[in-house]
Amino acid sequence: MLEGKIALVTGARGGIGRAICARFEREGAKVYATDLSEGGSLDGPGAGHFLRMDVTDEGSVIAAMRQVQDEEGHLHILVNAAGIEIEKTVEQTSLEEWNRSFAVNATGTFLTSKHALPLMRAAARGGGRGGGSSSASLINFGSYDGFIADPGLAAYCATKGAVHALTRAMACDHGPEGIRVNAICPGYIDTPMLQSFFNGDGSGGAGGSIETLQKAVRDVHPMRIYGTPEDIANLVNWLASDEARYASGQLWVLDGGLSAQVQQMRL
Repeated sequence: MLEGKIALVTGARGGIGRAICARFEREGAKVYATDLSEGGSLDGPGAGHFLRMDVTDEGSVIAAMRQVQDEEGHLHILVNAAGIEIEKTVEQTSLEEWNRSFAVNATGTFLTSKHALPLMRAAARGGGRGGGSSSASLINFGSYDGFIADPGLAAYCATKGAVHALTRAMACDHGPEGIRVNAICPGYIDTPMLQSFFNGDGSGGAGGSIETLQKAVRDVHPMRIYGTPEDIANLVNWLASDEARYASGQLWVLDGGLSAQVQQMRL
């Protein structure tokens, strides 16, 4: 589905980022996998051509985009998957933690998008080496926590609400240039971040282990399962492809039906 496309993925060495890179490569894309380190949150190499980039550092973002410009001339797909989660209420959250959450989740999305847009514009109008595509696809990562809130995730919820609004704004601004902008809003996905949430003393497991909480988490979902990184990669792949040519400005919730239910009916 992505033969000949050039893609850049942030947070590419996390659980979801790795799955996206691997799927893109299987679909024929050339992938620039960006993160703070080759290992990221998981040990071992991952799919894609690794490129060190700090989404909170504008100079780092500019340097990465300059490399893509020099090597490819354009960019068809950008996936803003980098993110962090702090398990605290507003009262418990320090200003430093609040600012760090926004720096990675919201400002990182802004900076990477800002400096990728000229390359994506070139792809949308058929520029770059070897020709281009009639459209480009920018995919942000929101969360179902941008619509409803889990307890003890105040800063995280706030950042994801910001990403949702930014997604709509960019879709309006850049749609006329042939750039589609969407956000994926996952629920519970089996990643290192989820395991940290379960093992934490915050709103997750209150110190419990992921093994003791798996059944409880499944049972709050209508489908009685939680998601995998590959589930997310499936949707990202479609949104990145030309099959999704009419999809833009939307917040795609992928949560096993969790946010569809009246919560007290789980009792």
